[in-house]
Formats: sequence, structure tokens, C-alpha cells
Amino acid sequence: MKRPQWESKRIQALRHHLRLTQRELAITLGTRQQTISEWETGMYRPRGTSATLLSIIAERAKFEYTATPSQKAKKP
Repeated sequence: MKRPQWESKRIQALRHHLRLTQRELAITLGTRQQTISEWETGMYRPRGTSATLLSIIAERAKFEYTATPSQKAKKP
């Protein structure tokens, strides 16, 4: 199974889905709040174990992310 790419907007969307602060997500992942901030601003991307943990957390939380908002039919 291919794991998702964890770009900044996806990480932030997951955190909001979980209703966690950056600090709380950092504690969950065993990292620093600054690291979460750097991921969310696009300065760095999670790699290795961090990316795997994000994927596991997302899967268990039934997090579904789409890069673009769902297309809804517009009323004329």
C-alpha cells in the first residue's frame, strides 16, 4: 500500500481533523512543536518514522484528505 505524501496542508488538515494543537500533535509523535510548525509551513517534510506514524494516525482517525475541495454542483 502506498503511503500518502505528507505536505504542509495535509499535515495541518490532519491536525485539525484530530482537534489537536501543534504541541499536542508533537507530543503524540514524540517530536517538538517547532518540528510540527516547520512541517506545516513547508520548511521541512516528515520522513521515515514520522511519516509512517502520521499515516497510521490518519488511517485510524479515518482521515480522508483531498488536495482540492469537493466539487459541488453550482446552482444556476
